[in-house]
Amino acid sequence: MFSNLKNMFKVRDLRGKILFTLVIVGVFRLGSHVPTPGVDFEQVQNLADQASRGGVLTFLNLFSGGALTRLAVFGLGIMPYITSSIIMQLLGVVIPKLEEWRNQGAVGQKKITQATRYLTMALAIMQSTGLLFASANGLPGFLGGGATDLNLIPNFSVPLVLLMVLTMTAGTAMVMWLGELITQRGIGQGMSILIFAGVVSGLPAGGAQVRAEAGNLLFAVIMALVVVVLVAIVFIEQGQRRIPVQFAKRVVGRRQYGGQSSYIPLKVNQSGVIPIIFASSVLYFPALFTNVLPNSGWGVTLRQFIDDNLLKTSSPIYVILYGLLIVAFAYFYTAISFNPEQQADLIKKQGGYIPGIRPGLPTQRHLESILSRITLPGALFLAFIALLPSIALAVGGIENFPFAGTTLLIAVGVALETMKQIDSQLMMRNYDGFLRT
Repeated sequence: MFSNLKNMFKVRDLRGKILFTLVIVGVFRLGSHVPTPGVDFEQVQNLADQASRGGVLTFLNLFSGGALTRLAVFGLGIMPYITSSIIMQLLGVVIPKLEEWRNQGAVGQKKITQATRYLTMALAIMQSTGLLFASANGLPGFLGGGATDLNLIPNFSVPLVLLMVLTMTAGTAMVMWLGELITQRGIGQGMSILIFAGVVSGLPAGGAQVRAEAGNLLFAVIMALVVVVLVAIVFIEQGQRRIPVQFAKRVVGRRQYGGQSSYIPLKVNQSGVIPIIFASSVLYFPALFTNVLPNSGWGVTLRQFIDDNLLKTSSPIYVILYGLLIVAFAYFYTAISFNPEQQADLIKKQGGYIPGIRPGLPTQRHLESILSRITLPGALFLAFIALLPSIALAVGGIENFPFAGTTLLIAVGVALETMKQIDSQLMMRNYDGFLRT
């Protein structure tokens, strides 16, 4: 292990990429602590305490590394870019022009990337404006039950809000630029590395809080369970079904081409953490809807029902709805990210076939059948991982559980992808890598 770490810094090119990535991550974390002008620091501290009890901010704050509750310059973090990327993927299914760009290769991908950037800026303006106006009103609907109203922006005025919106939007643009710099000149996928930095940064303080609340014995049990969950996540993330593909032989002149065998890797968790993001967004939408409900009669009853069942993570209704939504979105996103019809057509055009399956429609049905079967265990595992905080709250009475399944899933997924890139760089230079197959 230590010899492999030494090998990473022996290669000059790889050493430069790693150090460059660490510097960019340091800049990102610095911007996550620089507050926007006009924010009340005392109220920001109260917001951080209340956000740990649950609510919309608990989930959104995960991707910003705590910057959102500080209303920092990088407060929106990478969320606008993630949202715009998901929207572009969804629109690619229904808008022919985007589908045409996707089939154009590098040129089309450049157009899609540019459109994603513009959409990110538009979302950053909308999200920062909405967040600031909600902050001035005490963030109703964003915090969990039992929260008190906060006055985060005491000198609220239009010029100040415009300045704050401009600052946070510029921060989002810089975060996007930093992520692209890591992708181009560093190691790993830039946006994923920044999400990883934000997610992991809160683990030490969160672990200390769990130890203070639960005691040493329960903390040791929790850490042992976390190790088990980590192993399970690695197992599921690496798990795949390999569909063999055989290519027919072709004779051109005196040479023979083809006749090779390959495979299509279908991952058990094809959709990654996206279903959790979708499900959380849908589940918290009614909580935001409570802001427009009347303050008497049926409005009070409906608001109380939402507070008791959709904002409390230990509620049985919350657990059931959250789990079902994650499973549904896992199937939905998998259907978008992998198109069996397109894959079957590609295999047919390349002169290939799956042994025992006829090309064309039978191949498409075969791929659909396999994909639906392996998606179910992956979706159920995602639901279990996402519901770990609710389980911890119900069993151990721990309100703020930092080792949530979403946190571990993101950390493990990004770490594995980054280590694969480092391994490929080491093996190109005849060094041993970290991962063993």
